[in-house]
Amino acid sequence: MDVPKLHRDEAIRQIDERKIDIVFALITVSTSRYTSRLSGAEIEDKSGDIAMDIIEGHGYKIGMRRLIPDDRDEIIKCLQSALESKCNVVIFIGGTGISSDDVTTDVLEDILEKRLYGFGELFRYLSYQSIGPSAMLSRAIAGTYKNAAIFALPGSPDAVRLALNKLIIPEIKHIVYLLEREN
Repeated sequence: MDVPKLHRDEAIRQIDERKIDIVFALITVSTSRYTSRLSGAEIEDKSGDIAMDIIEGHGYKIGMRRLIPDDRDEIIKCLQSALESKCNVVIFIGGTGISSDDVTTDVLEDILEKRLYGFGELFRYLSYQSIGPSAMLSRAIAGTYKNAAIFALPGSPDAVRLALNKLIIPEIKHIVYLLEREN
């Protein structure tokens, strides 16, 4: 008997039977693109577009989509707004590197109630298989906050595809079930 598979299958069955909506918030974190948009420039959010296509392609809803600067107060304010909009999965895209401007991971580390350490470990392992040792520069993380699943991904399109297709989408019903079970 494969206990983890049975547990996961039961979680998926419960989510489907109880018709629990899984609603994503997509928050692209980029100070340069945010500033360009403020000045009226037409900006592209390729990674956000890819995330939206993957999520909607799997039948999930996007409850909120934003572009914000990599700023502590803006990140917290946007996270609160996502939760108020009834999003139970929040994905931050960008701000996970090691430059002094990359604060997304730091902000989320301070507020996550529980960390999903395996997400970052698996993400970096899978990234290493594609891009080699530069995968260690990613500070991608995941965890929970107020019964929502929170993910912080690097801003590259390939990183977003990898995280969503290999890790988040295959496990999201199980994660949301475990968070909803607490209510």
